[in-house]
Amino acid sequence: IFFLDRCSSIIRMYNLTHVSEFHLMGFSDDPDLQLVLFGLFLPMYLITVLGNLLLILAVSSDPHLHTPMYFFLSNLSLADICLTSTTVPKMIVDILTHNRVISYVGCLTQMSLFMGFACMDDMLLTVMAYDRFVAICHPLHYAVTVSAHRCALLLLASVFLSLHTEIANFFCDPSQLLNLSCSDPLLNSVVTYIVGVMFGFFPLLGIFFSYYKIVSSVLKIPSSEGRYKAFSTCSSHLSAVCLFYGTGIGVYFGSDVSYSSITGMEASLMYTVVTPMLNPFIYSLRNRDISRTLKRILSWRA
Repeated sequence: IFFLDRCSSIIRMYNLTHVSEFHLMGFSDDPDLQLVLFGLFLPMYLITVLGNLLLILAVSSDPHLHTPMYFFLSNLSLADICLTSTTVPKMIVDILTHNRVISYVGCLTQMSLFMGFACMDDMLLTVMAYDRFVAICHPLHYAVTVSAHRCALLLLASVFLSLHTEIANFFCDPSQLLNLSCSDPLLNSVVTYIVGVMFGFFPLLGIFFSYYKIVSSVLKIPSSEGRYKAFSTCSSHLSAVCLFYGTGIGVYFGSDVSYSSITGMEASLMYTVVTPMLNPFIYSLRNRDISRTLKRILSWRA
């Protein structure tokens, strides 16, 4: 917002046209592909929303799942729904109406919401790594260390930290929007990397530290069955972390020289649509408690 406001003031200073809207590039201008794109993205969005809602319902309806791990998981599902909903509905409407214009205010609003929910995803994945670290490395102190009161504080901290012309993408991607600002490009790069370090490097460093301790503790378990059970509790979380961070790093820390519009959109699609859609399957298919609860819910509904 600071950069765009500065840009607007410079434009008014030189008596130029005020920026009132942006044009999103989209995936294709081919009219024959529009129905294909619509048929692809609408089911993906519905699967994302319904899958994550089912996960939230499973956790809330089963008293056995009222534990810190599933508490954070249900909030991650909620953040995934909100993250996807900030971008995909607008994209689907654009495909149907053949209109890729977004207003200045609408673009800033979308960017702010996207950044907020993406950072919330980031923080929750870090908190979940801490939860696994305490559960495996300090199991006797787990109930005290990760109490209900502390879970609520960690969630509030995650939420609090999250509030902090043509765009080559299908939504108002901050990395592309900064390229249009009238401020010093070096300053834009510095701000981008500072935000990346705060909400990318430090949380990822915390996750690495947690899993370093987890691996060290698990390797000390004498039985192979015990080691397998300990590692299996972390596999779903590790899969979600790799999906989220792998695509995010590819977008925001890729070289400007090798960056292309299509590549950027494909990577953005991964962490804004594909990752939130896959998370419910990752956690439900690899978790017996959730799978059992979902089967009971679905059979009761039937």
